Amino acid sequence: MTRAKKTTEVPTDPLDAMLARLQLSGIRDQLDNLLDEAARANLSARETLILLCEREIARKDHRRIDMALKLAHFPAVKELAGFDFEAQPSIDPKQIRDLAASRWIANGENVLLLGPPGVGKTHLSIALGREAILAGYTVQFTTATTLVAGLAKAHGERRLDEKLLALSKPKLLIVDELGYLPLEPDAAHLFFQLVSRRYETGAMLITSNRSVAEWGTVFADPVVATAILDRLLHHSHVLTIRGDSYRLRAKRKSGLIRPPTAGDGPPVGSASLHPVTGGSNHQTTS
Repeated sequence: MTRAKKTTEVPTDPLDAMLARLQLSGIRDQLDNLLDEAARANLSARETLILLCEREIARKDHRRIDMALKLAHFPAVKELAGFDFEAQPSIDPKQIRDLAASRWIANGENVLLLGPPGVGKTHLSIALGREAILAGYTVQFTTATTLVAGLAKAHGERRLDEKLLALSKPKLLIVDELGYLPLEPDAAHLFFQLVSRRYETGAMLITSNRSVAEWGTVFADPVVATAILDRLLHHSHVLTIRGDSYRLRAKRKSGLIRPPTAGDGPPVGSASLHPVTGGSNHQTTS
């Protein structure tokens, strides 16, 4: 009769086990190095505990931010530090910095970025979305055509409520490029339901190459478009960008296209763009 081989039990470090149970992986994975660092700095027990907690919080924040950035589905990495404010003098940097503080998201307000193609609307929307994530908010990015197509598909499959519920969960929903491409036939009604679901509870950031006066044409339904704008503009920050396209500017510098002369008409996309009220960017909150 063969005796079973006796397995050697690996002794368990009780501190390691407790850190694992408390889900303090940042401390657990770096414990020896952190204790050595504390000893070299002659830290007291209280100071050492503060050091351990700081590193744990930093690890958790780093993981949270990484996960939130993935879930946001940003199409590119854009930050405010990389935005050329000098090239777009119609934008007030102070207003952008105020928006980057994300207080408007906490209040369930909306931001509309309006302007012709190529002036940096998408850059700003992604950058403000990143700042919101750093501030602890959940963010989702989508284009207007993708959003409406998804709503139409869910409606056809009789799961529109489920889709609207999912889109109401992020604290900030960014809808890019409204007005650039034709929308689904029922886009106005579907978009209205989404805006109504998020009204005063979840913030939205929308970029568009059309002035709000043209949204009736964008949605092919002036009545519903008015109802959409009534809710979006109730608590809102509207920024109108009147600068030149970055891409066109680069081509002019390279000599691929000639600069406009006095006899030329306005640049493409700018003829229909008017400030929402008055002659300068404004901010409306209530």
